[in-house]
Amino acid sequence: MGRMRYVITGAGRGLGLEFVRQLLSRGDSVDAGFLVLEGESPLLALAREAGERLRVHPLDVADARSVSAFAEAVDDGRPVDVLINNAGVFGQEGALEGLDCEDLVRTYSVNAVGPLRVTAALLPALRRGPVRRIAHLTSRAGSLSDNGSGGYYAYRMSKAALNMAMRNLHWELRGEGFVTVALHPGWARTEMGGPQAPLLPEESVRGLLQCIDGLREEHGGRFFDYRGQELPW
Repeated sequence: MGRMRYVITGAGRGLGLEFVRQLLSRGDSVDAGFLVLEGESPLLALAREAGERLRVHPLDVADARSVSAFAEAVDDGRPVDVLINNAGVFGQEGALEGLDCEDLVRTYSVNAVGPLRVTAALLPALRRGPVRRIAHLTSRAGSLSDNGSGGYYAYRMSKAALNMAMRNLHWELRGEGFVTVALHPGWARTEMGGPQAPLLPEESVRGLLQCIDGLREEHGGRFFDYRGQELPW
């Protein structure tokens, strides 16, 4: 397939960081957005080793000005081949009584609106290239058909909204040759997934990249897991 240029959000830790590691190891170049927190992210140390193939940029996908600055830094005139909207938060748990609606709105802003902000901002750079792939990391927790336990209002609702946003993007952009999909990474052993999760981040990302590498026109607008299996809405 040749060397490609990827943009990854939420790359400071977890699956986002693993995406960066695996893409660099196979020779691709990456522009990585990360939320600046106290302490140094392993991403910065990785950037010092990777040289020009990895550029890191501060990014808060819930902040329109941050997204605009990120897109300006990324768009240097070269095309972007693949955008991976990975940034996400879990939000608070809890039942209806005592539901923190402010947290729910913030979770929605990061998980559902954030990918739209980033996609819209990077559309000129994506249009510049022939590959035109956009992958949104969602969760089967956002599947209406698969919800057999309830709970997790903020996370479930935000991921269901992201799935709908992906479908809208599919219909809007497919005429330009874009392939847009929603991907479920599995329950991976990250800070969000917790130490009890059965899946190693390396396994999850390896499978997700295989899915992304294999995307064709007929896959657009669909919902797959990291093994390439289609999931119910």
